[in-house]
Amino acid sequence: MPSAHIKPDYAKHHERRAHDGQHMNARRVANDFPVVCVGGSAGGLDAYTRLLQHLPADMGVGIVIVNHLRTTATLLHEILPHYTEMPVELITEGMLIQPDHVFIIPPQRDLHVLDGEFRLKPISKPRGWPDVITVFLRSFTKHWDGKLIAVIVSGYDGDGAAALCGIKEVGGITFAQKLETAGHPDMPESAIASAVSILFFHPRISLKK
Repeated sequence: MPSAHIKPDYAKHHERRAHDGQHMNARRVANDFPVVCVGGSAGGLDAYTRLLQHLPADMGVGIVIVNHLRTTATLLHEILPHYTEMPVELITEGMLIQPDHVFIIPPQRDLHVLDGEFRLKPISKPRGWPDVITVFLRSFTKHWDGKLIAVIVSGYDGDGAAALCGIKEVGGITFAQKLETAGHPDMPESAIASAVSILFFHPRISLKK
């Protein structure tokens, strides 16, 4: 008689463990698709729109646009849907990273990645030029299993440049906008100076090979 009571409990326990294992495997698989981080600032809107216009909507790649605004509210999540068929979303805490989506960093936040989700924290550098692109890229190199692609476009200062060598070390690819096409070439110029090797792109040319 005791075994009759134990068996159903064991079966439920076994079923629950199997379900948890499947969930963990699903999360692991969900974390190994490529992600493209496009970092920019002043003049970046032109590069974002032209790049999205030339990217297929079914590449199986997640796109994260990190525009280093310190206090100004972003409107990219309202503007960019006109230039791509991919869903464009303003990032919120715990949002799941998905392929074939475009994600926009909110202002006044540092962006991190953990367990396949976005994590938002108060901006760590409230004064001077922000370094949100660098912060995000460094988090991604630590917590993402898939291919990483960093694209630095028009903007002031050198945000993102300090993290590019880390992208290369984990097998990622780094791009910089051609200086002659950038409205403000400081950021791509800093990227070129800091990276071990870097590819150049024109915002009218797709990154897809």
